[in-house]
Amino acid sequence: MTGTLFLIGVGPGDPELMTLKAVRVLREVPVIAYPRTGEDSTGNDNALALSIARAYLNPLAELLPFTIPMQPGREAAQRAYDDAASEVLVHLGAGRDVAWLCEGDPLFYGTAIYLMARIAGQAPVVVVPGVTSLTAAAAAVARPLGARNDVLKVLPAPLPDEALRAELASASSFAVIKVGRHFDRIRRLLGLEGSFGPALGLQPDFMKKVISAVGNYGEMFDRNFG
Repeated sequence: MTGTLFLIGVGPGDPELMTLKAVRVLREVPVIAYPRTGEDSTGNDNALALSIARAYLNPLAELLPFTIPMQPGREAAQRAYDDAASEVLVHLGAGRDVAWLCEGDPLFYGTAIYLMARIAGQAPVVVVPGVTSLTAAAAAVARPLGARNDVLKVLPAPLPDEALRAELASASSFAVIKVGRHFDRIRRLLGLEGSFGPALGLQPDFMKKVISAVGNYGEMFDRNFG
């Protein structure tokens, strides 16, 4: 019998935001796979999804880390997903269920998308949704993402400035994701160091509150906000 691949959304960083279903699956599966960006100079595994879910893992589960390069070119990352899928399929073929940990929600810009594309059709796949960083940040500052006929735009930070400016200028509600190394550029673009933000109705004090709230789940933003 073929095992089942569970794509587990572990949420934005607070373990208490994980769903009951995610916790149940992680306590039962014999194999838990997770992405990491590789060890840093201090030996840190750089596996955020694992650190979020660690308290809920089956203590007897086999852990499978996969290093996924995070760089502009996608060739190395695609090869890494190929390798991950091959190894996961070995376990599934042996009848062992596998859980793949994914920050946020698996199908919202998640690493699980690339694994699912390689395994769907070869083994059963079950997606366990998770809380996204968008909804967590909105909740933290008690600010709706949209209401009534508002159009919510989700904008990836790696987009060029011109594309982001055009999208922002016509947005009634928006969220910028995948900020990472683009933090300072997005900060400037939103007007924290200029006039574009106030033109959109964004005030520096409020933006600092939003960024601080997101930092409660990831901390990077608090550390980098000047």
